[in-house]
Amino acid sequence: MPLSRRVLAINSGSSSLKAAVYQLGSAEVRVLSVEASRIGLPGSRLRVVGADERVVVDGVADLPDHEAALQALFQRLDGVHPALRPDVVGHRVVHGGGRHWAPELVVPELMVSLDQLARIDPEHLPQAIAAIRAVERAYPGVPQVACFDTGFYQGLPVVARRYALPRDLAEAGVVRYGFHGLSYEYVLQELRRIDEPAAGGRVVLAHLGNGASMAALHEGRSIDTTMGFSPTGGLVMGTRCGDLDPSVIVYLLRERGMTADGISRLINRQSGLFGASGMSGDMRDLLSAEASDPRAAEAVALFCYQAKKYLGASAAAIGGLDLLVFTAGIGERAAPVRERICAGLEFLGIELDGERNRRHGPVISSERSRVTVRVIRTNEELVVARYASRVAPGEGRPM
Repeated sequence: MPLSRRVLAINSGSSSLKAAVYQLGSAEVRVLSVEASRIGLPGSRLRVVGADERVVVDGVADLPDHEAALQALFQRLDGVHPALRPDVVGHRVVHGGGRHWAPELVVPELMVSLDQLARIDPEHLPQAIAAIRAVERAYPGVPQVACFDTGFYQGLPVVARRYALPRDLAEAGVVRYGFHGLSYEYVLQELRRIDEPAAGGRVVLAHLGNGASMAALHEGRSIDTTMGFSPTGGLVMGTRCGDLDPSVIVYLLRERGMTADGISRLINRQSGLFGASGMSGDMRDLLSAEASDPRAAEAVALFCYQAKKYLGASAAAIGGLDLLVFTAGIGERAAPVRERICAGLEFLGIELDGERNRRHGPVISSERSRVTVRVIRTNEELVVARYASRVAPGEGRPM
């Protein structure tokens, strides 16, 4: 009888927490998923979906911090679904620095290293570290595995990784790392399953959500990416500014008297779509309001313009374009955004089919388009679960 492992995958974001329980063996079955959104903000929500895709819970919840969201998760597993106690727990860890690329078993030495890396990414790593420690308290003795977003970019070329800063800073780790790697890894696996020859061509993957980035691939290898030293750079995002003239930071320090913590809050939580619109960092809200609110329209236009510009730059980095893939919340569900990003890029060989795009079809390019444009739903939790099952010790249980 084949062996099976029950894996809890936890994906801690800056203001969200996603988790899923998978039964992995001869098949991969998601038996429960939990999503907590707007953590620490008004209108926090908790959504729980069962194995049959039946929505078990979907409503407002009191989630003042990630600890509360984790406790809500543990309550579902221990109080409502005790049979789903995990054999292994995997975590999406956004930043691995220059030392941690491949998934690793969580041991004390790794926790020390992650605590040090939290100074580089204070918006994400503290939540992941807290989740690891919370799991240790909730399920003592259950092995945990850390899976790093940055691992996807281990082979990034030097010209893409380096900043034009003094060499000692690069040697100290001030380089481009790249993020959303677990999402891109899942999408690339799906591409290879759907159309392996195309996956080996000149490909741009666009992860467009509250966090947004693009990755340029050639022959299945990452060649460049829009995010850099931290997940703040690159495209316009929900609340993050994206790329910024460094002198703006100097100006804010000198002339506005802002502190480093204040600037971090500004560029990570008060900027992006939220800052540009003055009303919301959620693309759904802005698309609904743009006809009547010029601020919303301007924020959407800014997002699409910057994405279009980076798409062109990504294509230049890989010598052209054969395939473009949209993924994540905006990329999967916002047809008007996809349309506006691709508009005017016929010179790159991109031409959308309006009806396919409106229906969110798997292929949204027209028959005349030289570049194939796809929409693929990402699944970071499944990638984490797969890695956790492989890396953690133990043999599993009979199915």
